[in-house]
Amino acid sequence: MRVWVTRGILIGFVLTSVANVMMAAAQGDPEAAKLKNPVASGPESLASGKATFTRFCATCHGINAEGGIGNDITPPAPDLTDREWSHGSTDGEIFSVIKNGVPPDLNMEPWGERLKEAEIWNVVNYLRSLAKDKK
Repeated sequence: MRVWVTRGILIGFVLTSVANVMMAAAQGDPEAAKLKNPVASGPESLASGKATFTRFCATCHGINAEGGIGNDITPPAPDLTDREWSHGSTDGEIFSVIKNGVPPDLNMEPWGERLKEAEIWNVVNYLRSLAKDKK
């Protein structure tokens, strides 16, 4: 009886710990969340963001940003049109993920060395324009 109780407590502890880690990861980056988007979301920004997305991001995330299929080396890229953003959903957090990638595995590689900050903000604006109201 004691063994089952001990195992139950241990399993409960592990599940709670895993849930806490997952919730913390899903909350994103508090420092990046403070960043404010300096680029107005107008027709020019959206067109530029779409062009940049199509050129650099669509290979993994799909032409409509609804996610990629992945392969043996890289997991599927997430749907960027839904409400679920694993690394934060503020403009600043999205900007940070595009600029810095997602460490430690860098399944999302950093684009900060190849794209100007204004280009990244345009992509953020474009992604916002694609958001679907999924309830």
